[in-house]
Amino acid sequence: MAETLATQILAILFCLSAAAAAAGTKVYSFNSQNSTSVSSLNANDGICKSVVEPLGYACQEHTVTTKDGYILSLQRMPSGLSGQAADKPPVLLQHGLIVDGVTWLMSLPDESLAFILADNGYDVWISNGRGTRFSRGHTSLDPSDSAYWDWTWDELAAYDLPATFQYVHDQTGQNLHYVGHSQGTLIALAAFSQGKLLNMLRSAVLLCPIAYLNHLTSPFARALVDLFIAEDLYWLGQHEFSLNGQVVNKLLEVICSNPGIDCSDLLTAITGPNCCLNSSRTKVFLDYEPQSTATKNIIHLAHRKDYLTDVKDVQVLLDNLKDHDGDKLVVQYTDEYAHADFVLGVNANQIVYDPLIAFFKIN
Repeated sequence: MAETLATQILAILFCLSAAAAAAGTKVYSFNSQNSTSVSSLNANDGICKSVVEPLGYACQEHTVTTKDGYILSLQRMPSGLSGQAADKPPVLLQHGLIVDGVTWLMSLPDESLAFILADNGYDVWISNGRGTRFSRGHTSLDPSDSAYWDWTWDELAAYDLPATFQYVHDQTGQNLHYVGHSQGTLIALAAFSQGKLLNMLRSAVLLCPIAYLNHLTSPFARALVDLFIAEDLYWLGQHEFSLNGQVVNKLLEVICSNPGIDCSDLLTAITGPNCCLNSSRTKVFLDYEPQSTATKNIIHLAHRKDYLTDVKDVQVLLDNLKDHDGDKLVVQYTDEYAHADFVLGVNANQIVYDPLIAFFKIN
C-alpha cells in the first residue's frame, strides 16, 4: 500500500467484519409507524421524494457525469429533522456491491447512518454507483447495450469516485469525510493508494474493508468463485449481473444446490450470520435490493477472491499500514457483527455510528 495513503489521510476507522462468527443470527422483529418508505420507491420520483422527504427531512437530487459518460445520482441532505442547516463538513456515503445508496436510509431514522449524520449537523451526500436503479444514465449508451456494462471496480475507482468527490467538494467548498462499506472501501483504497482525492479528504471510515481477501468464509460467495458462474454468464452474453434476472436465477440454482448453502435465507447465505437485523427491514432489503452490477465486475472480484470481508484479510491490510504513521489509524473490532450489520443492524447507531461521529469530530 502506498505510503501516501497513511501519511496524508488524517485517520482511518476500520470496523472489522466477523462474518464467520460462531454466534447464530439474531433477527429482531417489530413494527413501527416511523419506518422508511423504501417499499414504495418509484424510479420516476427518486430517492428524495420516495424515502427522505416523507419523513420530514430536506433532500436534494443531484447528478454528476463521469469522464467515461456515466450519469450518477446523488442525494444531498443539507439539514436534519429540525430544519437547521448543516454546520459541519460534508460526508459522502458510498455503498457496497449489488446495492445502492438506499441502504444508508433503509432502517428507522434513528438507526440509519444518513439520517443520524444529518441530525448531528453534517451535510450528507449519498452516492449511487453506475448501473444501479437511479444511476443507469449515460451520455451515449443504454443499459441494453453490452458496452454499457464493460467495467469493473477499477472504473469505479478511476471515474465514479473522483467524479462524486469533486462534485461534493465543488458544491460545498469544503473537504469531506468519506464513509465506504464493502466495495465502497475497495474503490477508496484503490484511489487513495495512488494519491488520488487526498487533497479533498478530511478522513475516511471504512466499514468491512476490502483489500487483501484470501480467507473467504461466505459459502455462497465461495461457491460463486469456485464455479465461476459470473464468467459463464459473460460468455453467454449476460453483461448485466442481476440476481433478479431470469438467466442469473437459473445459474444460481447451481450454487444453492451445494451442501451447506441455504438460499431460503439469501442474505445470510451471502453475508454470513448477521447478529442484529430487524426482520421487517431484512424483508424490505431483499424486496428492494439487490441492484445490478456488471458481470465483468463480478468476474474481476472472483479472480481476486475479493467478495466479502474476513477478519484475517483485514489484519493483512492493517499489518501493511501499521508502519506508515500507524498513530493515524483507529481500529474498531465488533466481534458479533457480519457484513450487513454495519448498515442495517438495529444497534449499529451505538456500536458503529456513535464512535464514527466521535471520530469525525477530532478530524
